Amino acid sequence: MKIEIWSDIVCPFCYIGKRHLEQALAKTGKSVEIEWKSFQLDPSVTADDAGASVVEHLAEKKGMSIEQVNGMMGRVETMAVEAGLDMKLRSSFVMNTFHAHRVLHFAKSLGKGSELKEAFLKAHFTDNMNLNEEENLIQVALSVGLNEADVQRVLSSNEFEEAVNEDAYTAQQFGARGVPFFVFNRESAVSGAQPVEVFEQILNEMN
Repeated sequence: MKIEIWSDIVCPFCYIGKRHLEQALAKTGKSVEIEWKSFQLDPSVTADDAGASVVEHLAEKKGMSIEQVNGMMGRVETMAVEAGLDMKLRSSFVMNTFHAHRVLHFAKSLGKGSELKEAFLKAHFTDNMNLNEEENLIQVALSVGLNEADVQRVLSSNEFEEAVNEDAYTAQQFGARGVPFFVFNRESAVSGAQPVEVFEQILNEMN
């Protein structure tokens, strides 16, 4: 069975959904191939926005108070704890993830896509690294065994831009309007950080 997952490394529900799927796989004992696909939650993030407080950024963008955003994020952090994650969402950074997605495609070409996906999510949400900074992006890539010179080459070029854009286009063809978005054997799809039980049911119904 193949599962394609469209997600972004600044999407908290993508991290929670990842854990829920992993827990369902552990319970069902299903053997699957997972392929991570690129999807930018907010491609409009500018260089001026990047690195800002995510709380202040969302408050301004959505017309909410700081207290409202903190409350909303606190509830998501509680969901994360229930999924076994230590997510410091309120102290994370605003980020344009396009270049991180290019590095993820490079890692995928070497069979390390899943490892780097997890490492980026942890770096952003748990360690609160500012992944807008190239040296931090490279540091995380090195932690899963990628070569520094290769990662720098990718970042200084337009390598894998087409792959990132192709993923976004394919997501549109599937009707994905947000992430996480899970496609099972190109036969069925679900959106959002579904409960573990939902993933279990889908896995058991698939061949």
